[in-house]
Amino acid sequence: MGFSAIPPRLDSTADVIAAINNWAPHADAAIMHVSPPWAAMLAGHTPAGAVDTVEQPLAQYYRSKGLAIVFTVDATDGLNRAAEAPELVAAGRSITDTMIQRLYREWTFAVAQKIQPAYLGLAAETNLIRAAAPDSVYQALVTMTNAVATQINAASLSSQLFVSVQVEVAWGRPAGPYQGIAQDLADFPFVAALGLSSYPYLGGFADPEAIPVDYYSRIGQSATLPVLVVEGGWPSVSVGGVVSSPTEAARYITQQARLLDSARARGVFQLTFYDLDLRGFPPQPPGSVLPLFTHLGLADSAMHAKPALALWDGVFRRPR
Repeated sequence: MGFSAIPPRLDSTADVIAAINNWAPHADAAIMHVSPPWAAMLAGHTPAGAVDTVEQPLAQYYRSKGLAIVFTVDATDGLNRAAEAPELVAAGRSITDTMIQRLYREWTFAVAQKIQPAYLGLAAETNLIRAAAPDSVYQALVTMTNAVATQINAASLSSQLFVSVQVEVAWGRPAGPYQGIAQDLADFPFVAALGLSSYPYLGGFADPEAIPVDYYSRIGQSATLPVLVVEGGWPSVSVGGVVSSPTEAARYITQQARLLDSARARGVFQLTFYDLDLRGFPPQPPGSVLPLFTHLGLADSAMHAKPALALWDGVFRRPR
């Protein structure tokens, strides 16, 4: 159980360290959800050197805290699955380019080799990318993830490989019918675990108790693979037409524990421990969906605990 290094404001490295120090007592693992440093690599930085400079120090700090590491590589635009990574778009490049695919493979292999996370996700929300992005982009993702998976396995590196799927898309939310993940399992045959990304409030559920108890387990049973929830949450304020409150966000933690138990999940992560103060983040383009995700934290942007944190801690203290 754990979180990522995202602080409430992106003002300095000290903010990141303070954020980790505050949530570490509530976790036994950390999630690193990272986009390849496309701009740096296109500017001439080696993929391995980029991992040494940026990802390795953070991984070492996590390990100094006794935290296991789960790592997800996000090769497209995490806030717009119809689009490619903003750095690639700005450079006029695409993962359909063979050179960009080579950079992805070299950087991801360096992550596997140097950081050796317990679980390594080679792509994020593959079913949503397939539904929203051009088919050429999705096919490029299939090609390069399978290629680096072959390389990682040939090197006998220790990470269990996965991709994540978007749960709401798999269920056909909000209108249905259930879609499943058969295509993802066929396209990414290397997976040894299944990552789940779930934001049920965006899938039309009015309250946490409306989420069916097999919301995760039905997907996991189709794969017969270990399940980890690698991102997700429920807002503590009303946003995007969803009416919510701190009390409702706490109830989500209780309901999620039921979903996790039903799926016999190996882990659960939220990308944000804190709410985000967008005044400390780069300006967002018009129409950005980031405001839909700013109040998912178990503490607010002033670092005050919300009711959901006590429920999280109750799950965290359960016997393993």
